[in-house]
Amino acid sequence: MTLSIEAKATLEKVTTATLTTILLKKGLRNVWIRGAMPLRADQSRLVGTAFTLRFVPAREDLATPASWASPISTRAAIEEMPEGCIAVIDAMGITDAGVFGDILCARMKKRNVTAMITDGAVRDLGGVLDTDLPVWCKGAAAPPSVAGLTFVGWNETVGCGGVAVIPGDIVVADSDGAVVIPQALLDEVVAESPAQEKLEGWIIEEVERGEKLPGLYPMNEEIKVRYETWLADNQS
Repeated sequence: MTLSIEAKATLEKVTTATLTTILLKKGLRNVWIRGAMPLRADQSRLVGTAFTLRFVPAREDLATPASWASPISTRAAIEEMPEGCIAVIDAMGITDAGVFGDILCARMKKRNVTAMITDGAVRDLGGVLDTDLPVWCKGAAAPPSVAGLTFVGWNETVGCGGVAVIPGDIVVADSDGAVVIPQALLDEVVAESPAQEKLEGWIIEEVERGEKLPGLYPMNEEIKVRYETWLADNQS
């Protein structure tokens, strides 16, 4: 399934917090990538399809600087990334070696990759920030990836931050982290998101007016009627 311009525009207006609520109602509890937070505090919300990369624990005969020239390398994977994708990197939560540094991030930016998300760390932090590639990660580490990780492939199912990510899944990332939307649920989530955001916005307004939470959040029947009346009067 392709992420349409319309779906992308809708999701760019929906918080990851709201998305987790919508997905929870559909039975999905494990959609938030643990530990992946934006490097920039003012990072805007971004949406894209997942292009996955996978590391396993370092093995001395494989995790070497020479492996960077291998056909199966992070360098080769970057050249396969489609424009607009979000690179999701499974580093098994290891943070004492940086998965990517400034040069690799600069190439991703040049290829118009939307963002990079990992449950690991980056290296060359200052240089990575200078590339302007949006990054969500667990921090920074000086050692290169081969000091603690072996790269084994791309565009396959991975586990990033404890979440199963399948290539082509939709990723939404903002100041609360990154959420994965399964492809099969995309249309439903996009259809329901604006209504959920509107509902929560109204509840906030009611709280600011002094309304008590019991009966408001979640709504009892009386409050539902009041909200539906407000909704009918404010349809645009």
